[in-house]
Amino acid sequence: MMHELVSRYLEIRRSGGFALEGPERHLADYAGFAASRDETVVRASTAIAWAAQAVSIRQRQDRFRSIVLFARFLHGEDPRHEIPPVGVFDCPRTKRMPHIYTPDEAQRILDAASRLTPLGSNRGATMRTLLALIFATGLRISEALALSLDDFRDGSLLIRQTKFRKTRLVPLHATAVAGLSEYIERWRRSAGTDAVFVNIHGRRLTYKSVEANWPEIRAMAKLQNDPTRMRPRIHDIRHTFAVRALEAAPNPRDRISKHMLAVSTYLGHANVADTYWYFHASPTLMAGVADAYQSLFEGGRP
Repeated sequence: MMHELVSRYLEIRRSGGFALEGPERHLADYAGFAASRDETVVRASTAIAWAAQAVSIRQRQDRFRSIVLFARFLHGEDPRHEIPPVGVFDCPRTKRMPHIYTPDEAQRILDAASRLTPLGSNRGATMRTLLALIFATGLRISEALALSLDDFRDGSLLIRQTKFRKTRLVPLHATAVAGLSEYIERWRRSAGTDAVFVNIHGRRLTYKSVEANWPEIRAMAKLQNDPTRMRPRIHDIRHTFAVRALEAAPNPRDRISKHMLAVSTYLGHANVADTYWYFHASPTLMAGVADAYQSLFEGGRP
């Protein structure tokens, strides 16, 4: 019974564009736990006992949050389902800012990627082209790795059904078109797949392989850690693109909102509020916000 309720809940929420991979695992495990107690409705005490089995506070919090949302959904149709009290496993979350790469760091990353061994193989060219494309477009790593040859057309990339099940067209700068075209022409002729990015065996490059190459690239690029920010990651290349794109916003206030919407659409964000988060990662952007508020408090227009 509980498993059927979980399936219906996930189906309805996914129709709204939510992926819910983590909650699906949580709820399937909870349904089995509840079934072992012969329970067909959500009980707060059972939800707490199940969430408490996790090994860390963060995991307990995530598991419990999934159950609270699930219970709220069910309670609307059947009040027998108890909504567990929020805050049982709450813990403070400190979100460090991403590492925003300088132009010099970006160049060192690409140079390091091109020096990956074995020299003469496509390993260095593949990683350099992949990272350069993310620097130029802000694509998610998964989106870049999922690209097929048919998705590269007329100077644009077709990003299919990715996060939030959206499909979008990403225009490319002429330099990105040239770099990607050169890579495809030189390194993909003997590949046994239609994937854009391939490994040394001619098969689609995987996220695991990219992550395995990153520590070597980071070391060769001599990236410095900032204690106030996260350790430099590949995903921070996307953050860097977003911040630089926002910093390029036009000064007239009536044009900024249009620029924000364009950046949000280009990045594939679910809503523009997700894009505003990047203001916190840039001193330049935060200074602009501060200036706007100062103007407001002094009686002017922000």
